Amino acid sequence: KGSKFSSSYAAYFYDKSTSRIISPFHDIPLYCDKKSYLINMVVEIPRWSNAKHEIDCKAELNPIKQDIKKGKPRFVHNLFPFHGYPWNYGAIPQTWEDPEYIDPHTQAQGDNDPLDVIDIGSSLTKTGDVIPMKVVGCIALIDEGETDWKIIAINTDDPRHEKVDSLKTLNEHFPGVLENTVRWLRYYKVPAGSGPNKFAFEGE
Repeated sequence: KGSKFSSSYAAYFYDKSTSRIISPFHDIPLYCDKKSYLINMVVEIPRWSNAKHEIDCKAELNPIKQDIKKGKPRFVHNLFPFHGYPWNYGAIPQTWEDPEYIDPHTQAQGDNDPLDVIDIGSSLTKTGDVIPMKVVGCIALIDEGETDWKIIAINTDDPRHEKVDSLKTLNEHFPGVLENTVRWLRYYKVPAGSGPNKFAFEGE
């Protein structure tokens, strides 16, 4: 409901099998195939878009809304050579980074949001899509003093997903993607006036 790119925008999730609105945070399962360790990704921000959409963890039924900062809808700046987000970006349902827990790897508390997931595959998606993902690694981002793990994964619709099962094979089939991902995450807030983000493990 509401107009896209406005503070009134809210995307709700309708389950056709039960004819009811569900929560993408609580009702969509973590795994789509537990035996194969495939997880679900709720797409918040499609590749090449600038609007900062996210699951509203406090609102009833947790719709996806545009992040509001200083009373205005938030957009990320383009960071050369990328336009908007360089990959599909979203959340892993039924996960949460606890703000009361100090992560021993980052020495920082959780950001009070679901775990973020980055789809490095070639598929184009839409906000609200739920897609099966194969996890291949993670990056320990420290964003404004909070732990903000980024799970690196590949959409199982990508024809290369069966060849990628580690960061080593990821680099072989997607050369440069990890380096560019770390660079984007480090500097994407700088054009808006913030300093660079930090990482545990030196971004590796």
